[in-house]
Amino acid sequence: MTSVSSLSDFSSLGLSPALCDAVRDAGYDSPTPIQSQAIPSLLEGRDLLGCARTGTGKTAAFALPILQHLASARRRAPVHTVRCLVLVPTRELAAQVADSFRAYGAGLDLAIEQVHGGVGQGPQVRALARGLDVLVACPGRLVDLMDQRRANLSRVEVLVLDEADHMLDLGFIPDVRKIVAAIPRRRQTLLFSATMPAPILGLAESLLVDPVKVYVAPQGSTVEAVEQRVHFVENKGKGDVLADLLRDDEVQRALVFTRTKRGANRVAERLARSGIPAEAIHGNKSQNARTRALEAFRRGHPRVLVATDVAARGIDVDGITHVINYELPEVPETYVHRIGRTARAGASGVAVSLCASDERDQLRSIEKLIRRRVPVAASPRQPHQGRIVK
Repeated sequence: MTSVSSLSDFSSLGLSPALCDAVRDAGYDSPTPIQSQAIPSLLEGRDLLGCARTGTGKTAAFALPILQHLASARRRAPVHTVRCLVLVPTRELAAQVADSFRAYGAGLDLAIEQVHGGVGQGPQVRALARGLDVLVACPGRLVDLMDQRRANLSRVEVLVLDEADHMLDLGFIPDVRKIVAAIPRRRQTLLFSATMPAPILGLAESLLVDPVKVYVAPQGSTVEAVEQRVHFVENKGKGDVLADLLRDDEVQRALVFTRTKRGANRVAERLARSGIPAEAIHGNKSQNARTRALEAFRRGHPRVLVATDVAARGIDVDGITHVINYELPEVPETYVHRIGRTARAGASGVAVSLCASDERDQLRSIEKLIRRRVPVAASPRQPHQGRIVK
């Protein structure tokens, strides 16, 4: 395991002055732990296995050294080729990662594009034909384009797999392996995952050569700055309790989680009827609708976004003060991902869970994973019910 570096600024990591300026313009004053640990090794061309959640600064950790590598060659990608391929699980994440590359590389004259479903493929095909220095892609759409002989990956120099565990959850690993088979064996490979289940470790072993290993926020840990609490409330009472919670002036921007797409719609509609504007975001929404909802939430109007876990994995919004689990997740690691959406970049945050009697097994599993009990709060509409019996 690489030790945390004492390096306090980006120039001391070996980045060019242009990239140091760009990253400071993006709001970073000093490197995060994963940036300090990863960037020097990546600049040396090493493979890397990173265990890190969203919100740790990992996009900059891999984008900055990749941009420096691409720019140092002083050439553009030849037509019909791709120099760097970044694979991500969701459309929203593809857009955000591509935007980060564009922001950090604004002065480097590099061609950067994203490829994902939910939109027409025409512009994506034309961009691939021109040649791309950086392609950020969802596996499903990229495999479709490969099958149509529209995507040539024979010149890829750097491969990044971001949120590999979520690609596993969505069933993308066969597509990932098909994509990797089309890429030169001689390349630099980076794999990032918030958790390291056995299939992801196996994938890493098959792809990485003598990798540097960087672990930030180990599996099962929660963000220390997050204040966690649980309200015991039956399902029929959750809507009223949620509305009461969201009327608190301290809730400046809230992300509410449901297990299903239909549930997200129902919760958003009920909040609107209660006078609390809210948008729902999930896989059944069109890409344009999801983008509009996310941008509106980022601006703070509305201040409540109701999301499923799949849709939320691509949400990278600063200033989320509260995460509310309207329904507890079936998989305890998902709870860690959810509450990591608040308390980012040194800010504090609150995670509130509404737990019905049929969700108490999920709560026990969550507490076992995070190795602590979630404090019980009295519901504003119900008397304090106390801790469940273990």
